[in-house]
Amino acid sequence: MSLIRKVFLTEILQGLALTLKKMLFAKPVTIEYYDKVRPKPYSGFRGRHALVRDPETGDTLCVACLRCAKVCPSQCIHIEYEVDKEKGKRKVTKYEIDALRCVFCGYCEEVCPVNAIVLTEYYEYIGFTRRDLYFDKERLLKNWDEFIAKESRPYLNPFWKPRGIPEKRLPVKKRQFTGV
Repeated sequence: MSLIRKVFLTEILQGLALTLKKMLFAKPVTIEYYDKVRPKPYSGFRGRHALVRDPETGDTLCVACLRCAKVCPSQCIHIEYEVDKEKGKRKVTKYEIDALRCVFCGYCEEVCPVNAIVLTEYYEYIGFTRRDLYFDKERLLKNWDEFIAKESRPYLNPFWKPRGIPEKRLPVKKRQFTGV
């Protein structure tokens, strides 16, 4: 019996027949992503970076406290600022994120006292060069504008008002923030 199997290669032919049957007659198990189904991200999903735009000034909400850059485990955030001598406040001149180095941990958005940086729910972005995924301040603000324009509901970040923490313990900006 085993000699006949070896001579006629029955097991190999059975395997090839199964493969042929699956290729020709079985329905595909992949999803036609671009044409029909666009998956909805789960709440808490961390996607493309954005700087929240201040509706009053049109600039970023960032106060250049540098907490996000310090807490980042991959060191992908680079911030430069200047001090306004009249008001005594810092103003961000350069805010850059290297998305290729980012591990999307969300520490930057969690530690921000004024809710200036967010990881949006936008997951469809690619780049053909490294520069395409190196976000500067203007590009981060543009990311926020694009994300908010596409959203049909108000954006709610779980780090802006975390559950279980009394509102009195939150920084003033986090208490007042409504979620644009």
